[in-house]
Amino acid sequence: MHAFTSIKNQEARVTALQNEIEHLQKELGEDIDAGEIVKRHIKLLHQYNEAKDATQILIGRLATLKETTIRQIHNDYDLPEAD
Repeated sequence: MHAFTSIKNQEARVTALQNEIEHLQKELGEDIDAGEIVKRHIKLLHQYNEAKDATQILIGRLATLKETTIRQIHNDYDLPEAD
């Protein structure tokens, strides 16, 4: 069951959220589009993941050639075992 929220409380909440949006937009910059920042960030994450996947494939192949484990390759080259 949902709690009843008065119209006055709802209006106060809307005003508070609008003020927060204005504050964050000023902090971000008036001419900056947050959506564009998010799109760029997602694009960079995709590029990072593709590079990481390719690296893991190469490490796997190197481990096969050396007849050792991927973990051992990580240890041999001082690579982190976790992302």
